[in-house]
Amino acid sequence: MIVIGEENLTKQIRDLWKDNYSEMDPKYIDFVFRNIYQPEYLYCDKEGDQVQASLLRIPHAMMFNDRVLACSYITGITERAEGQADRELIPTVIDACENSELITLASVRNAGYLAKYGFEKVYSRCDYLLQKKDFKPITNFGCAYDPSPLDMLKIYSVFVRRFNGFSARHVEDFVNLKKEAAARGGKVVAYYDEKNRICAYAVIIVTPDDAIIEECIYLDASGLMKMLNAAFQERSLVHLVVSEAENLRPLFPKAARNVLWTTMARLNNADLFSRLFSIPAANVKEAYEISKKPLFYNERF
Repeated sequence: MIVIGEENLTKQIRDLWKDNYSEMDPKYIDFVFRNIYQPEYLYCDKEGDQVQASLLRIPHAMMFNDRVLACSYITGITERAEGQADRELIPTVIDACENSELITLASVRNAGYLAKYGFEKVYSRCDYLLQKKDFKPITNFGCAYDPSPLDMLKIYSVFVRRFNGFSARHVEDFVNLKKEAAARGGKVVAYYDEKNRICAYAVIIVTPDDAIIEECIYLDASGLMKMLNAAFQERSLVHLVVSEAENLRPLFPKAARNVLWTTMARLNNADLFSRLFSIPAANVKEAYEISKKPLFYNERF
């Protein structure tokens, strides 16, 4: 039986996540269930009192070609035995999406479940591996380790004007972003100019071997270099992960570069999409090809 939004199932769902996503940082799972998870996002296939399969369908507002589209993001597909999510759960959720939104997004982590339902990879990011020895140290002047969520929203709003397909974030999203970084042993660093205007921020996750800049929002190269300098103070190896459209090879010609697919999408109503944007699109690939700007999407849950 498919059920939606039952609050008393939260513990079972958390346990299924920890079982199905054993490679995922347990601190991240705890963060999701404290700060992101809401019972109303939950779809379950339940037999008696036991959840056999589950997923989260999280509401999501996406800016696409100057229009705000009400979408959702499918993530956290779990099951007790192989094939249980496919039995009724995923078809039921796909049907709900088809009747309520033009585009549905999903994590590439769930590609094995969703590809046969018309989901295709639409967005990738680039991981640049940088070494401290290749960089000249610069001053930390202007850097702060506790930027306000409002300041982060201000610079994010300026940065994403260059892009398409991005999340329409709110202040609460940046509150959660800071909580996530802290829960995973990371930090958020920002750079302010001489007029105390925020010019860049970075989410830096520190591991025993390296530092990972999971999100870097900046207005120019000087802000970017300030964020890198902050990361190099933590570790001598830094992974800078940015959108593929941000071609940083001229800045970092020696860096190894790895492309990471992160996001899938499904076009639920091709005819309505084509009429809305006055351009024919028969599938999700054609829909995204009409994008006026490069894509930016960095929501990790």
